[in-house]
Amino acid sequence: MIRSNPRGDLPVVHESSFVDPTAIVCGRVEIGEHVFVGPYAVIRADEMDANGHIEPISIGAHSNIQDGVVVHSKDGASVVIGERTSIAHRAIVHGPCKVEERVFIGFNSVLFNCVVGAGSVVRHNAVVEGVHLPANFYVPSTERIGPGTDLSSIPKLTASASEFSESVADTNNELVSGYRRKRNEF
Repeated sequence: MIRSNPRGDLPVVHESSFVDPTAIVCGRVEIGEHVFVGPYAVIRADEMDANGHIEPISIGAHSNIQDGVVVHSKDGASVVIGERTSIAHRAIVHGPCKVEERVFIGFNSVLFNCVVGAGSVVRHNAVVEGVHLPANFYVPSTERIGPGTDLSSIPKLTASASEFSESVADTNNELVSGYRRKRNEF
């Protein structure tokens, strides 16, 4: 469902993208070309700052927001999700937050008030809060990364983790085309 927020902002969704009919996209949201938004995802840009301002939630081209994902922001802060990025099932991305291009965020992971550098992989059930992760960083499953975390103690990103991330992006790009063909059947 595409709908306006209380202030009247409507999402802008590129015509080549697919938003599942059960998803909710609300408010000042910008969805780039060939993006997949899966069933029951919620992308909601509706909270304002003290001056009534809302920064957009921006989803880059060829990215995917999978089933049950929540993307939201506190006090109108920005959320940017870069190109060819995968946000996997039931993850939460809560702004202020920036997820750069070619990133994989695993099932049930939570991001808040952080930057995740390009090419990084955050595995399942991880929490990243209050930090800036460099490019090509790896966060193991169930890890909690915060301001006091010694990032040098975290294992390095492997080629297989990067390849997995790319394969997820490729698979979801194929889904966009397939679901767009079937759109009239819904």
